[in-house]
Amino acid sequence: MQRQALGWRQAGSRVVLVPTMGALHDGHRSLISLARKKVKKDGVVVVSIYVNPVQFNDPQDLDNYPRTLSLDKKICREESVDIVFAPNNLYKKDESVEVKEDNLTTRLEGVHRPGHFTGVMTVVAKLFNLVLPDFSVFGEKDFQQVAVIRRMVRDMNYPISILVGPTLREVDGLAMSSRNVLLTGDLRGQATVLSRAIELSRQSIGSRSVYLKRRLRRFIEKQPDAQVDYIEFVDTINLNPIKTVNKGSRILLAAKIGPVRLIDNGLL
Repeated sequence: MQRQALGWRQAGSRVVLVPTMGALHDGHRSLISLARKKVKKDGVVVVSIYVNPVQFNDPQDLDNYPRTLSLDKKICREESVDIVFAPNNLYKKDESVEVKEDNLTTRLEGVHRPGHFTGVMTVVAKLFNLVLPDFSVFGEKDFQQVAVIRRMVRDMNYPISILVGPTLREVDGLAMSSRNVLLTGDLRGQATVLSRAIELSRQSIGSRSVYLKRRLRRFIEKQPDAQVDYIEFVDTINLNPIKTVNKGSRILLAAKIGPVRLIDNGLL
């Protein structure tokens, strides 16, 4: 992969990387489309597919993560992806170097999934060094992850521009996610409560965040199989909590619907 990337660089080709863990869906298609628009037909679009073990703090979650490589490659062909990079393993047995961040990762997902962002940053750093992209595309649904990757690029001086694709939703409002296939029976319907909670918060501009968070938690947990991990209102740059919900801030939330953990967010 790296030899190929060096060849592209020598030829002056613009390269864009779309990092994924597979189980591709229409949300990923939109990111690939954004990548193609950025580098046009003469550029190179690389989609990486790798279920990164070091970003899972729950072994069962890792085992259950959907793996659909054949279908993923079919989707990539349909979207005119130039290269699918699907390594079997990116880590040495005695690997001892990792990438850490000590501000943005200390809250929200960082609290509920210890080590998660260290795993994310480490694998993304590896992919950047292997693919040598000019641009990399991430989805807005993982809003905290986007902020963390942008901080890593800034602080580590990567010559890479980060592009962000908007969250795509199903007709009923559920944010598209590879985990949605794990929502069996009536769990699928219950999961729409997250997007409804976001819409409810948009109708509550000016509210004190502490009271609105309690209200939204009760609203979500009325679903029989829903359990909230967190609800937070933050500024969009540093992810600092805000006391009063205002226009232009963002809600981030995570909840388990049965055994399936989902995250979502929305601009207010």
